[in-house]
Amino acid sequence: MSDFIEWGALGQVLVAGVLVGAGIPALFALGLRLLAGPARDRGDAVPGAGEAAGRRTSDDVAVAVAIPRPGPARLAGAALCLGLVVAAVATGLFVVVSGGH
Repeated sequence: MSDFIEWGALGQVLVAGVLVGAGIPALFALGLRLLAGPARDRGDAVPGAGEAAGRRTSDDVAVAVAIPRPGPARLAGAALCLGLVVAAVATGLFVVVSGGH
């Protein structure tokens, strides 16, 4: 069956598909996670907020939630990840538009 299937080309397509199909969305998710700032412990949550979220009444008091800003290292990492995603999408569009499919 090796006369009909080029195993080297099939392997290249498989590797490229996994990198583009899973790698680009993973980079995007990592960039967004880095932008979200540091995670907070469950102990910092407002007591009873989870219980009252489903059944709010007019007597409930709104509670402001403070979201901490990410540090400079996290911002740089997020910019790098999201920049790579934009570059990959732009490169893909350029290849398709130029007829290099």
